[in-house]
Amino acid sequence: MAERSREVIVESTAEGATGQASRLLKEIVAEAVERRGFCYFALSGGSTPRGLYLRLAADGVSGEVAWQNVHVFFGDERDVPQDHIESNFLMAQRTLLDHVPIQVSHIHPMPADAEDLAGAAASYEQLIREVVPIENGGPRFDLILLGMGMDGHTASLFPQTEAIGVTDRLVMSYFVPVLGRSRMTFTYPLINAARNVILFVTGADKAVATARLLGAEPPDAGELPAAGIAPTSGRLTVILDAPAARDTGLHPS
Repeated sequence: MAERSREVIVESTAEGATGQASRLLKEIVAEAVERRGFCYFALSGGSTPRGLYLRLAADGVSGEVAWQNVHVFFGDERDVPQDHIESNFLMAQRTLLDHVPIQVSHIHPMPADAEDLAGAAASYEQLIREVVPIENGGPRFDLILLGMGMDGHTASLFPQTEAIGVTDRLVMSYFVPVLGRSRMTFTYPLINAARNVILFVTGADKAVATARLLGAEPPDAGELPAAGIAPTSGRLTVILDAPAARDTGLHPS
């Protein structure tokens, strides 16, 4: 795409929003596989995408998604082992990856519990550079799925943290003061290089942050990190349920 593009979709319920996200995701994967044989896709963690992953898993054997042609990465991760209950990878594995015909060699978890976190982040960035096709000088994902927290954080880009201003790394690990622990995360340069970004937000607890994000004068990324999501030559689709959109003035179509 030659210009930035943003679309906002509001559904009455979380189930309806999940359906919209599922349909769009399938379209993006199909288009990418048709274009170059593979789709390069980064999953989101947290609680919001769980229902989406379960829906995709239920459709996993239908052939709607060419999972054998998908490479899966992760947009962020907690500083825990992959088999820990808090792991984003474990959640995605249990709800989706164990139930679809994807090759194990095409699943790329973040090593966020490594002793050398900076080195692990650099290694994950190098893996992305080696696997994901390079366009305009850097790797370009076909799709990055993101959520948003009550504080406006997205991936593990938290308000007023060092990650917000990073431009020289695609992946970083850092200590998040408000959490009292470290996270590994994609940075804006990698996210905003994507062909497609889906920001999937549900629940009334996100209403205030959503209204700030979609307002006439959204805050800067330091205050509301989701405001920094702006693909430079791709498409951003914001998918909301009615409770999350409550204060935006937008209504289900």
